[in-house]
Amino acid sequence: MTTVATAPDLRLDIQYALPRRGLPKAGDFRRWAAAVPLDGPCEAALRIVDEDEGAELNRQWRGKPNATNVLSFPSDAPPSPRSSRRHLGDIVICAPVVAREAMAQGKPEAAHWAHLLIHGLLHLQGYDHVTAKQAKIMEALETEILARLGYPDPYA
Repeated sequence: MTTVATAPDLRLDIQYALPRRGLPKAGDFRRWAAAVPLDGPCEAALRIVDEDEGAELNRQWRGKPNATNVLSFPSDAPPSPRSSRRHLGDIVICAPVVAREAMAQGKPEAAHWAHLLIHGLLHLQGYDHVTAKQAKIMEALETEILARLGYPDPYA
């Protein structure tokens, strides 16, 4: 039987690689992350980047020339002997892309930030959207989590 865990079972390491002004606070990211169902105690890293770093990472890991909104790097490392927490992996979110997309889509930035963090955390747990069936499952879960946080359906 799988137990679903939430906040304090997720330790989220947050790195701001650009000035924090206008960006969500660490507490916001932790609150959003706490809404994501987990399979036991975990940890993950979140790095907020600028356009240059976002483009370089997307070029290096996906072969695409421009920055994207979110990148996820799942880990298959076992728990450290010093910790019982499983490292899920790393998430990178590009702040300028988030701001542009939120404006273009007419969404509050906070809702878009929350969605991308949740999207990234689900990727770290093995969810994907390559096929229509996978996308339907992942999008439904994202929508449910965001609704619990008081945000609208990001796919509506």
